Amino acid sequence: MDDMVQNDALLPPNFLGWFSNRGWSPHAHQIEMLRAARDGADALLIAPTGGGKTLSGFLPSLIDLSERPRDGLHTLYISPLKALAVDIQRNLESPVAELRLPIRTETRTGDTSAAKRQRQRSKPPQVLMTTPESLALMLSYTDAEKIFKGLRCVVIDELHALAGTKRGDLLALGLARLAKLAPGGRRVGLSATVAHPDHLIAYLSKTGKAGGGDVRTVTGRSGARAQVDILTTRERLPWSGRMAVHALGEVYEQIRRAGTTLVFVNTRAQAELVFQELWKINEDGLAIALHHGSLAAEQRRKVEAAMARGALRAVVATSSLDLGIDWAAVDLVVQVGAPKGVSRLLQRIGRANHRLDEASRAVLVPANRFEVLECRAAVQSIATYTLDGDPPRPGGLDVLAQHVLGMGCAAPFDADELYAEVTSAAPYSALTRADFDDVLNFVATGGYALGSYDRFKRLVRDEEDGLYRVAGPVVARQYRMNVGTIVAAVTLKVRLGRSQVLGEVEESFVQSLIPGDTFLFAGQLLKFQGIQETYVNCARGGQGDPKVPAYAGGRMPLSTHLADEVRAMLADPGVWGELPAAVQEWLRLQRLRSVMPPREGLLVESFPRGKQHFLVAYCFEGRNAHQTLGMLLTRRMERAGLKPLGFVATDYVLSVWSLRPVRDVDALFDQDMLGDDLEAWMDESSMLRRTFRNVAVISCLIERRHPGQEKTGRQVTFSSDLIYDVLRKHEPNHVLLRATRADAAGGLTDVRRLADMLARVKGRIMHRALARVSPLAVPVLLEVGREQVSGSALDDLLGEAEQELIDEAMPELRGGASLDQGVLPI
Repeated sequence: MDDMVQNDALLPPNFLGWFSNRGWSPHAHQIEMLRAARDGADALLIAPTGGGKTLSGFLPSLIDLSERPRDGLHTLYISPLKALAVDIQRNLESPVAELRLPIRTETRTGDTSAAKRQRQRSKPPQVLMTTPESLALMLSYTDAEKIFKGLRCVVIDELHALAGTKRGDLLALGLARLAKLAPGGRRVGLSATVAHPDHLIAYLSKTGKAGGGDVRTVTGRSGARAQVDILTTRERLPWSGRMAVHALGEVYEQIRRAGTTLVFVNTRAQAELVFQELWKINEDGLAIALHHGSLAAEQRRKVEAAMARGALRAVVATSSLDLGIDWAAVDLVVQVGAPKGVSRLLQRIGRANHRLDEASRAVLVPANRFEVLECRAAVQSIATYTLDGDPPRPGGLDVLAQHVLGMGCAAPFDADELYAEVTSAAPYSALTRADFDDVLNFVATGGYALGSYDRFKRLVRDEEDGLYRVAGPVVARQYRMNVGTIVAAVTLKVRLGRSQVLGEVEESFVQSLIPGDTFLFAGQLLKFQGIQETYVNCARGGQGDPKVPAYAGGRMPLSTHLADEVRAMLADPGVWGELPAAVQEWLRLQRLRSVMPPREGLLVESFPRGKQHFLVAYCFEGRNAHQTLGMLLTRRMERAGLKPLGFVATDYVLSVWSLRPVRDVDALFDQDMLGDDLEAWMDESSMLRRTFRNVAVISCLIERRHPGQEKTGRQVTFSSDLIYDVLRKHEPNHVLLRATRADAAGGLTDVRRLADMLARVKGRIMHRALARVSPLAVPVLLEVGREQVSGSALDDLLGEAEQELIDEAMPELRGGASLDQGVLPI
C-alpha cells in the first residue's frame, strides 16, 4: 500500500490514466527511475528487452515538461544507430500526442537536412534524438553554450554497445563538455546486457570513476527465460566450414512454422549466401529479405519498414539489426553459425517477442563440429545468465585529438581547464598530462616531423591570454565535414545498369574480378562488367560459380568466456553425453588417438603428412590472436631452420606446417615472442599502415571530405602512407604512431589475449608427437586452402581431401562403420 502511494505521488494523474488506458501498470524499475530523477541522481538502468527501458529513460522528462513547460533543449537522447533514433522519436510521439504534452521531439542525424539543422540551432526542440557524431558536431559550434545551457537530461541508449569503442570515447568527451555547459544536467544510461556494470557506472559518472556513489543503479526484474535450442540436423554434420548450408533446409522449415523470423549470421558474406540458399528452397514464396551494412541505405530502410508493417516472414541480417527497432511481431530468432559471445547472443535473442513475461524463442545452428561445442557452451551460459565481453580499454589518442580540435572550433580554451575536463571522462580518467600535451601539440603544430607544413597547424595560442584558438574558418569547416570515428574500408559502389546503386563492396574484392565473373550481392546474382570511376558496373545473371564479397574485420572473435567453457567441456567427458552422437564419437576417438586439450594448459600435436610436418595448437583464443601467433611462430621457425610453409587459424585451433619437424615446443611458445619478434613483425607488416590510415583520419590529420568533393580511398591511403613513412623515419614516438600501435595491439592482433594465454600455459604445454593426424586436428587441416575459395560451394568443396583425412585420423570409421562406444576407453 505504501508503495502504491509513493507511485501515485511520482506519477501524475494524467500519466496514471495513460498507463491505465493502455492496460499497463508501471514497472518497479520505471518508478525507481522517477525517484532517481526526483533526487537529481544520474542513473544506470539494466533491464531486459521488453521491460520498457526507453520509456523509463524518457518518463521523468515527459513529466517535468508536463508540469513545467518551457522552450529550449531539455532532453538529449543518444543512440548508437540513426535508425534507432528515428524509431524512438516515432514511438515517443504517441504519449506526447495522447497526453497532449507541450513537447516538440525531433531527430538530428547525418540524414537531417541543412535547413532543419540550422533551425534546431536557433530554436531547438525540447527533446532531441541524435548520435555521438552529431553531438560532437553540435558541440563544435560557436553557439554550443547557448544551445545546451538549459539541458536537463542526457539519455544514452544501448550504452554497452558504445562504452569501450571509439564512438564511445567521442561520446564520453562530449558528455564531459556538456557537464561544463549544463552542470545541472543528469545522465541516464539504458542497457539490456551488461557484463561489467562498474565500467558503465564509471562511464556515466561525472568523475569518470566508479565507486563514488553518484550514479544510481536500477535493475529491472528478469523476464521469462529465453527458450534456446540447438538444431540437430538430419544432414551429415560438417567437420569444418562456416556457412551451415547443410542445415538451411531445416532452417527454412523453422521459418515456415514461425510467424516472423530474424535469421542472424556473423558476416556479410554469410548473409548473402544464406539468403541465396533460402531463396532457392523457398517453394512457398515466403517474403524473405536481406539486411546488412553494405547495402544501400534506401534498401535497408525498405526492409525495416516492411518488418514494422509485418509484411515479412524472415530477414537474414548481420549485426546491423543487433540493436534496433522494437519489432514486437518477431516470433523466432535463428543464429546461423556459432554466436561468438553470450552477451551478443542475448542481444540478438532479445529481438524476439519483446514481451517481458513471455519467453523469447531462439535456435542455434552450428556450422561444424567445433561450433556444436561453442553453441552448447552458449546455451549453458544463458541458462546461468553468465555474460561476457572485454572490459573497455583506455580512450584513443586519435579520438582525443579530434575532440581537442572541435573544442578549439567552438571557443578559445585554456589547456589546464581542458585537461581537467577531459580526465573527467571515464576512458581518459588515467590520461597523463604528458600524453595530453603531446596530443595538444600535434593538433596545434602537427608535431616535430610535420611542424614545417602550415596545413597541419590547426590551433594557435594567443601570447597574451594563453588560450588556444582554431587557426581559421577553413580549419573549422574542414573539421565539421570530417567529424566522427567510423572509418569505412576503401569501397566502390555496386551499380546495376546505369543508375540503381545496390550498395558497396570493398575495393580489394573488386580487384579480384575480371569482366564476366559473377558474384552474389544484395541477394542477387550479378555479372561484373567493369569499373567506372567509383562504380562497379554490373548486370543481372551470368554463369559460373559466383564469388561472395568479403569484408575486412567482418568476423567476430570468440569471446574469452566461451573459449574457457569449450575447453572445460572438452576436458570433462562426463558432459559429452549431451552432445550429438557424431560429436561424441569424434571426441572419444581423439582420446584414443591422442589426449584432450586441458582447460588451463595447452595441447600441441605434431605429425607428418606427405613430405610436410604439421604442428597443431589447441589455443581457443579467437582468430585474431591465433593469426598473430601464427605469424610469430613462423618467424621463429624460419630462424631455427625449420622452413615453415604456412599456417591457418580458426577461432579454436592454429596449425603450422613446415618441411622440418619441431622438436622443442616449449621454447617455440615462450613468452619472449611478444618482445622483439612482435615489434619486428608489426613494423614489417602492412597491418600497421592500414591501422595508421584509420588513426590519421580520426585525428583529422587527413580529411576524407572537402567542400564539393570527397577523397577516394586510394587518395586517402596514398596520403596516409606518405605521412606514415615520414613519421617512422623522423619521429617514431609521434602520438599518432603510439595510437596506431595501441589499436593494433588491442584489435587485429589481440596481443593482450595472446599474452594472457602464453602466461597461463607456461610450464603446462603437453606435446604429443603422433604418427598421423588426430581426429581433433581434422577440421583445421580442412581449412588449409579454404580461405581462397568463394561461392556457395564452400561446404561441398574439398570433399575428397576431407574423406582422406578422416580415413587417416579414424580408420575405424572407414566405409561408414561406427565404433561400439563400449570398446573405447572413457
